[in-house]
Amino acid sequence: MFENLLKDLSQIIKFDSSQAPAEEGAPFGKGARLTLDYFLKLAASFGFETRDYDGYAGEVIFGEGEEFAILAHLDVVPAGSGWTHDPFGGEIDRANERVWGRGAMDDKGPAIITLYAMKALKDEGFVPRRKIKLIVGCNEENGWGCIDYYTKHAHMPDEGFSPDADFPVIYAEKGILHIKARFDADGNFSGLRGGERANMVCDYCEVTADYDAARTKKYGLATENGKLYARGKSAHGSTPDEGVNAIEPVLRYLGLDGVADVLFRDAFGLKEMRDETGALTFSPNVIEQSGSSIFVTCDIRYPATRSREDILGAITLPYEILSEQAPLYNDANGALIKTLCGVYNEVTGKNLKPVAIGGGTYARALKCGAAFGPEEEGEENTIHQANEYITFKKIKTCFEIYRKAIEKLTR
Repeated sequence: MFENLLKDLSQIIKFDSSQAPAEEGAPFGKGARLTLDYFLKLAASFGFETRDYDGYAGEVIFGEGEEFAILAHLDVVPAGSGWTHDPFGGEIDRANERVWGRGAMDDKGPAIITLYAMKALKDEGFVPRRKIKLIVGCNEENGWGCIDYYTKHAHMPDEGFSPDADFPVIYAEKGILHIKARFDADGNFSGLRGGERANMVCDYCEVTADYDAARTKKYGLATENGKLYARGKSAHGSTPDEGVNAIEPVLRYLGLDGVADVLFRDAFGLKEMRDETGALTFSPNVIEQSGSSIFVTCDIRYPATRSREDILGAITLPYEILSEQAPLYNDANGALIKTLCGVYNEVTGKNLKPVAIGGGTYARALKCGAAFGPEEEGEENTIHQANEYITFKKIKTCFEIYRKAIEKLTR
């Protein structure tokens, strides 16, 4: 089973399922469509009932009774730059015991592992007393249109988990706001642009402007084909401190220190907001010049016990809201959280407590939902970064954790 799992994970990574222009039957692009088709065909080959919700999402059904959801996603963020492995090669590296590629950890790997865990239970003769619905979306990274469509055309269970965050289990998630702020483009430059997605720290930014050797050296810029550019390091929008944003040095080279200070020096005092789920993060991840204006898309993750009005009321520049997700907050001592945390500790031999995160997962689509793995504290985090990978050990550990969790919650 492990060898087959490796093969299927490698194959599904090979589809570039980052958002692309819509086509007939493929609302989020051909790559996402092919990925969903592969996943549902694989599930059907295991003997499960499957449903395709017009390319927006898919569903794998196991059992009957009260519904229980497992929510994963098959879309990925763009590859970005800096890779030394093919981001869509699905390379099985036996020497280092890992599988390389975009989506290996976020979230194709966990989706495939969960499907195989369900197969193992089915092959063992396990009969769940709940209807397990493994729901896979194709637009988690860029707006949740998949979940919106699913909830309009099917019934979303009240309870479940999403294998798309951290272990031992997530009981709370920060609120998320994506806003587009506007600034005046004061200066003799054009073509200022950088970043690919609101939830990815910008790792490349370029502009056409007069060349100044001293300032280029000071701010670490380079030049090519008449353009000046800066390179940074991508990271997940919820953990911007783990990346290096390429927008700031370009702005300062252009003399736009006021804009840079607003975006990178917490001009609104937002980062003073914190609670048990952590401090607010503010990450300007996409920049684009249009005529006399500069538009910057910012990712804001705010503490679960604060309101969106607290954050928006502090921002004093022109902006529009692109998307938003309310915080998730569960009882850390509730049955779902205690069961999931207990399974993790049982399998790993650890004694960890539930945690809160800044990321946003499908768990918040449920009345009682929790994010559950695959990351663990102390591991190298390559999610949304170059050279994303999952280790063989991680695959085996997650398989055992998810198999036991599904069995305990649905027997």
